[in-house]
Amino acid sequence: MDLLARRLGVPDAVVIGLGAMLGAGVFVVFAPAAAAAGGAGLLPALVLAGVIAFCNATSSARLAARYPESGGTYVYGRERLGPLAGFLAGWGFVVGKTASCAAMALTIGAYLWPGQARLVAVGAVLAVTAVNLRGIGRTVTATKVLVGLVLAVLTLVAVAGVAGGGLSLDRLGDPGGSGRGVLTAAGLLFFAFAGYARIATLGEEVRDPERTIPRAVPLALGAVLAIYLVLAVVTLGVLGADRLASSAAPLVDVVTAAGLPGLAWVVRAGATVAVTGVLLSLVAGVGRTTLAMARRRDLPGALAAVHPVRQVPHRAELAVATVVILVVALGDVRDAIGFSSCTVLVYYAITNAAALTLGRDPGRWLPVRALAVLGLVGCLLLAVNLPLGSVLAGFGVLAVGAAGYLLRQRSR
Repeated sequence: MDLLARRLGVPDAVVIGLGAMLGAGVFVVFAPAAAAAGGAGLLPALVLAGVIAFCNATSSARLAARYPESGGTYVYGRERLGPLAGFLAGWGFVVGKTASCAAMALTIGAYLWPGQARLVAVGAVLAVTAVNLRGIGRTVTATKVLVGLVLAVLTLVAVAGVAGGGLSLDRLGDPGGSGRGVLTAAGLLFFAFAGYARIATLGEEVRDPERTIPRAVPLALGAVLAIYLVLAVVTLGVLGADRLASSAAPLVDVVTAAGLPGLAWVVRAGATVAVTGVLLSLVAGVGRTTLAMARRRDLPGALAAVHPVRQVPHRAELAVATVVILVVALGDVRDAIGFSSCTVLVYYAITNAAALTLGRDPGRWLPVRALAVLGLVGCLLLAVNLPLGSVLAGFGVLAVGAAGYLLRQRSR
C-alpha cells in the first residue's frame, strides 16, 4: 500500500484547520442561523455549536493520535465499532462534504459574478483541485496566504462596525426564535466549525501525530470560536436580528451601515478569498477519506492510487472534483448546507461513540469520556432539529448507503 509523506507540523496543521473553518460561518451561515434563532438566540446557538465542536475535537484528537492515517472517523469507526459504523462515517463524510464543496463553490460564484455563478463555481473547483494535485506542501502554502488575507478583512469589518457608531448592544436581545430555533441555528452554525476535522483526515501526513494532532485541533478551534463570537456581536449589534436574518451579505451590510460603503468591494473580495480557502481544504479532506475507503474496497479500488511523485491521492481528488461539479450544476446553496450539516453531525456522533471505547486517558485533566457522551448526544440532537428537508435527505442518503453496503457484503 502506498503511503503519504509526513510533512506537516503543528503550525501547518493549525493553518489547515483555520483555512477550512474561516469563511463558512461568517460569510454563509450567520443569516439563516439568525432567522432560525432570532437576535437573542444567535449567540447561545453559536456557543452551543462551539461546545459540541470542542467535544468532537477532543474525541477526534484522541482517535487521530491512536490511528494516524488518512480517513478520519471512517478509520476510527471501523477499528473501534466495526465495519458498518466505519462505512457510515465515511459515507456520511464524503457525501456531506461533497455538498459542502458545492455550496462553497456556488458562494464564490455568487460573490464574483452573480449572473454566471455556476460557471465561476466550476472554475473554482478546477482551480483548487489543480493546487491540491501539486502536493500537500502547496496546499499549506496557499492556505497560509488565504488565512492571512481573510483575517485582515474580518478585522476591518469588526473595526468598522465598532468605530462607525451604529453598534448597539441592546440589539443582542432582540426577540425572535424559540428553544427549538436555537437548536436549529446551532446545527446550521456547526457547519462553520467542522473544518477542524481536516487536521485528522490529514493524519497520515502529520509529523509526530501523537503530539501534533492533540495540540493543533483545539488551537484551531479556539481561535475560530473567538473570531466568530466577535463578528456575531458586531453584525448583530449593527444590523439587528431582522436585518441580519434577511441579509445576503451581512458583513458587506455592516461596513455600509457604518458609513463606509466604499469598503464593500474589499469585503466581497475577502469573502471570495475566505470561501476559496475553505474549498481548498475541503477538497483535500474529502479526497483523503475517499482514498481510505477505496483502500478497503468500500469505494472502487482504483481510487486508492497515490501519485508516485506528488504523493497525493490524485484519482480520488479528481473523482471528488467531478462529483462536485455535477452538484454545482444542479444544486442550491442553502439545501447543500442543511444536508451537509445533517450527515456531518452523524459522522461526529460516530466519532464520539468510537472515542468512548478508548477508556480514560491517565494524566489528562479533561473528563474525556464525559465530553464524548456530551458530543454524541449533542450531535444527534442538533441533527434531528435541522430543517425537515435536510433531515429527510441526510438520513435518507445514509440509509441508502448502508443498504448498499450490506448488500455488497452479502454478495461477497
